[in-house]
Amino acid sequence: MSGGRFGADFLSTYEEGIKKEWVIGNGLGGYASSTIIGAGTRTYHGLLVATPENSPGRLLLLSSLDEEISVNEEVYKLAVHKYPDTISPTGFQHLSKFIRYPFPLWVYRPGDFIIKKKVFMIHNSNTTCVLYDITSRREGAVLKIFPLVSSRDFNLTARAGYLSFFQRAGLSGVKLASSTGFTFSISSNLQYHPEPVWYFNLEYDTEMQRGLNFQEDNFNPGWFEGELKEGTSRFFVAASTEDVSSFTLEKVDKLYLREANRQNLLALDSKLIEPFALKLLKATDPFVVKNRSSGENTVIAGYHWYSDWGRDTMISLPGLLLIPYRFEEARSVLNNFSKYCRRGLVPNTFPAFGGDPVYNTVDASLWFIHALNRYFAYTQDFLFLTDVWDTVDEIINFYCDGTDFGIGMDSDYLIRQGPQLTWMDAKVGEWAVTPREGKACEVNALWYSSLKTASYLGILLGEDVSSYETLAAGVASNFEEAFWNPEDDCLFDLIYEDETGSLIKDPAIRPNQIFAVSLPYTMLSPEKEKAIVDRVEKDLLTPFGLRSLSTDHFLYKGQYLGDALTRDTAYHNGTVWPWLLGAFVKAYLKTHGYEDSNVEYMKSILEGFDGHLESAGIGGISEVFDGDYPHAPGGTIAQAWSVAEILRAYVEDVLGIKP
Repeated sequence: MSGGRFGADFLSTYEEGIKKEWVIGNGLGGYASSTIIGAGTRTYHGLLVATPENSPGRLLLLSSLDEEISVNEEVYKLAVHKYPDTISPTGFQHLSKFIRYPFPLWVYRPGDFIIKKKVFMIHNSNTTCVLYDITSRREGAVLKIFPLVSSRDFNLTARAGYLSFFQRAGLSGVKLASSTGFTFSISSNLQYHPEPVWYFNLEYDTEMQRGLNFQEDNFNPGWFEGELKEGTSRFFVAASTEDVSSFTLEKVDKLYLREANRQNLLALDSKLIEPFALKLLKATDPFVVKNRSSGENTVIAGYHWYSDWGRDTMISLPGLLLIPYRFEEARSVLNNFSKYCRRGLVPNTFPAFGGDPVYNTVDASLWFIHALNRYFAYTQDFLFLTDVWDTVDEIINFYCDGTDFGIGMDSDYLIRQGPQLTWMDAKVGEWAVTPREGKACEVNALWYSSLKTASYLGILLGEDVSSYETLAAGVASNFEEAFWNPEDDCLFDLIYEDETGSLIKDPAIRPNQIFAVSLPYTMLSPEKEKAIVDRVEKDLLTPFGLRSLSTDHFLYKGQYLGDALTRDTAYHNGTVWPWLLGAFVKAYLKTHGYEDSNVEYMKSILEGFDGHLESAGIGGISEVFDGDYPHAPGGTIAQAWSVAEILRAYVEDVLGIKP
């Protein structure tokens, strides 16, 4: 096993095969995804999850393609489905190899046949293509491919009683219209035979474990069929929200080559040559998409279920777009969020991928200023800096004067905010698990760095920045006294007033304080910065990131699993977050020095993800890991800021490749 290649030992059992998943994107927020044995274990798994223009979110349209080869009395079925108390068919028994790159490829060896199946998506199109190369040593064999379809929100399940389809069949394909109001087509160079059948009670193991709905029905409108010649035969199936009836094998081959070349160019443009960095670079591409409503670029926070989140986007931007030299897309992302800035707040999220923005975040606007600074460092794009300067000024003015959600500056120059506005924002019903209402240490570290950043950029533009400097000096004069915890030699996480009006300083050891060291502009002495890093290393560092809470705290939860309540309770109370390693690496090298031994130490931590790239979401980095050993991965199988910050830290801080 290496480079996304898995042999029969990983594919021979259902239990082993469903542990590893894959996902590829289409540049629009749509994707194709499943497990390496082709068994769907999530409501999110499907070969075509699309973002149609008339849809408020992502729709699962094509669940799977079930292939079978028959010759005489023998029938070889390649599909894998879970039903109550049974798995049928068990196509993984014929699977000899899975290869992730450049696109998912399965190699089956049933009897006298070798089937190579490749899945790819057309960039900027809600279209999935599947290519088959089938070698037969026998005459008279017949291939049948049964598409299983749906037309539902990708978060949900659907039953036959809820969905119905009208199909218009042709010789080589079918156009389907669903009762939910969406149309799509499936085409092939095989002959199509309409014969509607429902598949009932399909089960999704991962959703069962997560305490969610895990059973549904799929519709099979008919099948594609063709004879296999002795030697090699080639076929394709294409599914799309567009008309693909004119697709030919030659066209699909050209589209495959075009998409492969596009991905190869991303690697060439990045100028990266180090193997681990190139692996991470491959993982960045699915997150960069077009915002359907604005036409600008944005970032999908994670696959499968996230849309574009402001905080995640700004933190991810350097790793996803600046390290790979995708400057035009980086500018588009910043422009997109700048256009939606309201009362000094950039959106927290665009719900349902294109819905009205939600602004409930205290730090996304400050991360916007940070991301803009990093963009300018890489590009020296004075023109764009001029274009968005008003947004920077608006953010600072509203943070000073006060804006929505209780966000504003107190008389001590520090920023306070209402509940559930920091990145630790898990909520169960109306219960905010980690509300953090008050003054958060990382928010005020960001506030100071943003003011100094604005001052630096403003001077370059010839702006009067004296007010920014005055504000920054005020923050610096109060930050240490407010947040320094002499007992633990680190920062208090939060300052707030309790029900009686008494001032409370929360001594919980959390990773948020690392930003008081890692950001471009900081306020503490070198001795105190090093003390923070040493405390975080001692209490929070794991091989896969920083714990969100120290293990000796009474709220600590060491495992992130179970139903929504159990998972959300642990989400920011001990669960490990990989993206925080980016800040830790920068802070560690800043305080301990860039000697070879320290750089090698940080390099070894980051390269520890090399094995993980082949263990959960193949080629990606998971959203979270358990706080307890062995730190099992959880959350989304591919998270933007996980990939982005590991790549950024590796390239900038370890390899020393900086603008």
